[in-house]
Amino acid sequence: MAAGLLLSAAAACGGDDKDGDGSSPSGGGELKGTTIEVAAKWTGPEETNFRKVLQAFEKKTGAKVNYASTGENTDAYLGPRIEAKNPPDVAILPQPGLMQQYAGKGALKPLGDDVVSQVGQNFAPYWKELGSSDGKTYGVIVKAAYKSILWYRPQALDEAGVQPPAAWADLTKAAGTLQDAGTTPFTLAAGPQDSWTLTDWFENVYLSQAGPDNYDKLAKHEIKWTDPSVGKALQTLAEIWGKPDYLNGGVATATKTKFDESVTQVFGQQKAAMVYGGDFAAANIGTTKAKVGTDAKVFAFPKAGDTAPAILGGDVAVALKDGKGAQELMKYLASPEAGTVWAGLGGYLTPNKNVKPDAYSDPIAKQLITQLQQAGDAARYDMSDLAPAAFGATPGKGEWEALRQFVQNPTDVKGTQAKLEAEAAKAYK
Repeated sequence: MAAGLLLSAAAACGGDDKDGDGSSPSGGGELKGTTIEVAAKWTGPEETNFRKVLQAFEKKTGAKVNYASTGENTDAYLGPRIEAKNPPDVAILPQPGLMQQYAGKGALKPLGDDVVSQVGQNFAPYWKELGSSDGKTYGVIVKAAYKSILWYRPQALDEAGVQPPAAWADLTKAAGTLQDAGTTPFTLAAGPQDSWTLTDWFENVYLSQAGPDNYDKLAKHEIKWTDPSVGKALQTLAEIWGKPDYLNGGVATATKTKFDESVTQVFGQQKAAMVYGGDFAAANIGTTKAKVGTDAKVFAFPKAGDTAPAILGGDVAVALKDGKGAQELMKYLASPEAGTVWAGLGGYLTPNKNVKPDAYSDPIAKQLITQLQQAGDAARYDMSDLAPAAFGATPGKGEWEALRQFVQNPTDVKGTQAKLEAEAAKAYK
């Protein structure tokens, strides 16, 4: 759910004005005298770094770019401006569902052929499709949050003689070894407001076991939640969620725990060895004395089936006004050049396959981007963020609450599937 505030805000490296691959957007001051407004929800370090990317675009094209912060509720900011026919030229949306909503209302401008070509060169077909609606391409996935990792304390694993596991069976075995050594294996954020973490656990297991095609079908509700593939994933999750001793404070604590607390319990209080969290958990680790890369490391979410899971959240750039300025900025944001500038600043990942791992300033970012690029066409967008919000993004309801109740009663696989399907059937109407 959260936007990716990746790892340490590392030292900035200046953007090179040359791409080296012949795919750079127009150069030489062609947009001199043009003013472009771009709106996004980013503040703090994320805003600072994005402004540096925009400055590189200004230097390249001669355009002037003004940045507006939408606040956390992007639609609440953009909706009235769209209604008043005074939208920004470009906006960054926090999920594809909002892009589909705006496209359906006719509020977006399709990308020009040269921008679509740039997207085709730099992104796998899945990501182009994700930015499309009714056969037209509107969006570019410009920034990603990586959700297929577990964070761990190396000291805890070393003391128990445990290696970071690669497969699910190794993870459950490691949990048992840690428990026997007197260390609680996991903290779990299953509080009512933070049960999105449970959807991410599910998505990683489901993608690994059921494969990308079934993942896509379940995301569109073309497979019912009563399908045996969903039951298999829930039974797999119960191998950890169903063992209260594996969870800090047991089920009673887990079902009250917030996400930030789950991270602090591992790295600030040493109450457990591992915690689920996307790359953005680094911001929470930063509030403790633990150092990312030494006291806090990550391993790939273990394979529960044939597919190595690679789940992303991410932000989608769209054009809301006609004009060369909006299209040129979209073309730039789709290019390896923009991604390379951004990667050097920290706090960033991209599914743009032509941004090289060496461009990333942070060693863990290099590890994650290598993992993502190895996943190739099997990488997928966060399923709960693709679902209608009533099912996939509402605290106390839908998928969040059904999985939270499953943590409390992990033997009730069939009942949980029935709840999930009933909620999905209502939301997908």
